[in-house]
Amino acid sequence: MTEQQEMSEDVFMTRIGQAVMLLHGGDREEARNRFGALWSEIGEDGDALHRCTLAHYLADTQDDPADELAWDLRALTAARSLTDRHAAGHRDALAVRAFYPSLHLNLAADYVKLRRPEAARLHLDRARAASAVLADDGADDGYGGGVRAAIGRLERRLREW
Repeated sequence: MTEQQEMSEDVFMTRIGQAVMLLHGGDREEARNRFGALWSEIGEDGDALHRCTLAHYLADTQDDPADELAWDLRALTAARSLTDRHAAGHRDALAVRAFYPSLHLNLAADYVKLRRPEAARLHLDRARAASAVLADDGADDGYGGGVRAAIGRLERRLREW
């Protein structure tokens, strides 16, 4: 990859990060607009890491659970395309493996909202299995612990169902 391509990708990830800050700051509508514009810019065939990241966050901006599910499925599809290229040595494939627990957890939560408990349990099981790649020692700034805690909360909720 050339230096110019790497810089271009850094700028794109920066733009994604700016929209994420809007989302976390409570401005879902503006975040959704920016994510949507970025999605239009990269398209369905754009960089898989960008598509995965964008779709993952676009899901969080949706009001309709079915739309949220559609974006989470796009994120998983993009992650799989990146992981499938792992054998070819794609630089982001290993990093995406740590994203799988969250991707499956989000899908499980989507299916709960849509009152589809079997699909929710399936993705919750996948989230739990994928969480084995997450650090246990807190060195991951709490990401692994946070994902595991969310898996536990959703498991308890599904048991009551």
